[in-house]
Amino acid sequence: MSMPEDSSNQVTALLQHWVSGDERALGELIPVVHRELLRIAHYHLRSEREHHTLTSTALVNEAFLRLLGSQPPELQNRSHFMAVASRLMRQVLVDYSRNRAADKRDAGLRINFEALANLPISKDRELIALDEALEALARIDERQARIVEMRFFGGMTAPEISRVLGVSRNTVERDWATARVFLFGQMQESKQS
Repeated sequence: MSMPEDSSNQVTALLQHWVSGDERALGELIPVVHRELLRIAHYHLRSEREHHTLTSTALVNEAFLRLLGSQPPELQNRSHFMAVASRLMRQVLVDYSRNRAADKRDAGLRINFEALANLPISKDRELIALDEALEALARIDERQARIVEMRFFGGMTAPEISRVLGVSRNTVERDWATARVFLFGQMQESKQS
């Protein structure tokens, strides 16, 4: 489900105004992107453990609070904004999991990493381990890490990611495959320690 082109242009214009310091633009932007942000939040929560206490609306709100609590990033267009929002949602979920795991240090780490795209993250430690593996990947190859974030956490397709990053679809798919192998290795190391 993607936004119509005229809506995408409206989002891009509002983002440019907001980044330039027009606070009213943010107020106008929120209703335009809220539905798509809820879809992304729902996608994130779909792979969370059962009975997660955060709702899609709460996740969107937390991501917006983080966005407002920092300098507005140089947002280029609607796709870039959605990728940033998705990353913030992932960070909210990871922080939430870290807080829960702090109370349960003895939780076991069990993960089936055969198909990253369909991996249900059912335990807080698994999400934390995945986040740590993703951070390690970002230190080695930032583009691969962004592709994983957009595809796994943001629910974006290879063509959508290709447009956002300005690379070919084949490059996205090749980086996705390479990133999965790296993340699998990192997750196995984390599981053993």
